[in-house]
Amino acid sequence: MTVTDLPSDEPAAAVTASDVTATHGDQPRHVALDVVVPVYNEEKDLAASIGRLRAFLDTQVPYSAVITIADNASTDRTWAIATDLADRLPGVRAVHLDLKGRGRALRQVWATSDADILAYMDVDLSTDLAALLPLVAPLLSGHSDLAIGTRLARGSRVVRGPKRELISRSYNLLLRTTLAARFSDAQCGFKAIRADRAKELLPLVEDTGWFFDTELLVLAERRGLRIHEVPVDWVDDPDSTVDIVATATADLKGMWRLARGMAGGRIPVSELPTYSENETPGLVGQLVRFAAIGVASTLAYLLLFLVLRGPFGAQGANFLALLLTAVANTAANRRITFGVRGAVDRFRHQVQGLVVFVIGLALTSASLAVLAAAVPDASRWVELTVLVAANVGATLVRFLLFRSWVFPRRHATDSLPAQAGTDRKAVR
Repeated sequence: MTVTDLPSDEPAAAVTASDVTATHGDQPRHVALDVVVPVYNEEKDLAASIGRLRAFLDTQVPYSAVITIADNASTDRTWAIATDLADRLPGVRAVHLDLKGRGRALRQVWATSDADILAYMDVDLSTDLAALLPLVAPLLSGHSDLAIGTRLARGSRVVRGPKRELISRSYNLLLRTTLAARFSDAQCGFKAIRADRAKELLPLVEDTGWFFDTELLVLAERRGLRIHEVPVDWVDDPDSTVDIVATATADLKGMWRLARGMAGGRIPVSELPTYSENETPGLVGQLVRFAAIGVASTLAYLLLFLVLRGPFGAQGANFLALLLTAVANTAANRRITFGVRGAVDRFRHQVQGLVVFVIGLALTSASLAVLAAAVPDASRWVELTVLVAANVGATLVRFLLFRSWVFPRRHATDSLPAQAGTDRKAVR
C-alpha cells in the first residue's frame, strides 16, 4: 500500500494510517516508549545512529522501548538500510511513506503506535541521549503532557554557528510575541508526548513539514496542557541538508495560518481580557515608559548592528537589527507603556508594529544611503551617529503611531468586569 498525494489545500490529517507502506520489525505486546526517527536520504548516518540509539535504550532506559524509523520518500538507499536494520535488530521497526514531510511521518507513526509515550529525535543525534530519561519520566509519571528539549534555557550547552543561533532565537521570539507561546524552544528535534494527548491533538494539526511540532505545542498550550522543558546538550550537525530559507518561509506561513485561524475562530481558543483593569497611563506616563523602552531598544539595536555589520553589510545589518528590536519593542510598549494585557489582538498589534517598523527602516536606510553617497569611506562611528539621529526621528513617529493607531487610548470603564445582567466582552 502507498500513500496518495493530497491537494495542498486539504488538511494533512486526511491521510490515514492505512495509507502507509510499512513495515519491517515486530513490536512487543506492550511498549512504554516509541522513539520515532524521521529520515529523508540519510543513508550515510542511519545505521550508526540507530545502532547507537538501540544500545542506549537497551542499557540505560528501564522501560520497554522500540525505535521506529520513519522514511518519508527517500530517494537513496535509506529505505533498504532501514529494512535491514529492522530485520537484524530487535525492537527496531521501519515504516515507509511515499510523500515527504517530517510532520506527516510523525503523525502516521504516532497515530498507529501502541506505546504509552511517543517521542522523536533527529537521526544525527545532535541532542545528547542522556536527556532522554529526563524527557520521558514526567510523562510516564503523569506529571506532564508533553516534554521538549530546549537549547535556549539556562543549563543547556550548545555548539553551533552564530547564524543558526540568531535564526533560532529570532524564531522563538516571534512565537512568543505573536502567538503568546510560553515554551522556550520550538525547533529542537527532541520531543515526547503522552499517547492519549497525541490522539487529542493530532487531528487539529495541519502542517506536514517542519512547522508540525511548533503547531502541536501552540495548540497544546491553548488547551491548557502541561509542557515540561529539559535543557539539553546539543551539537550542530555541519552536514545538515535542511534548507534554512525554505524552512523559515514555511514556518512564517504556518505562524500566519495559525494566528489567523485562532483570531478568526476557525481554531477555537479562550479569549482573555486585553486591557488592564486600571486606566491606561496618561501622556506623561506613556512618554516616560516609551522613552525608557526606547533607550533599551536603541542600545540593543546598535549592539546588533555592530555584531551583524560584518557578515550582512550595513543595509542587511540595519534590517535585521531593526526587525528584532521592533518585535521586542512592540511587545514591551504593548504591556508597559499602553497597559495592554492578554492574547486578544496580540497578533494584530505585532503586524501594525511591523508597519511602523517599515517606516523606521525607510528613514534609517535612506540615511545610510545618503551617507554612503556623500562619504563613501565613512567610519563605523560616523555610521552610528547618523543612525542615532535617524532613529530619533523614527522614534517620534513610532510613538505617535503607537498612541493613535496601534494602541488607541482605552478608559477604565472599557475593561471593568461586566455588571450583573450584562454581557462580558473583551475590549478590542
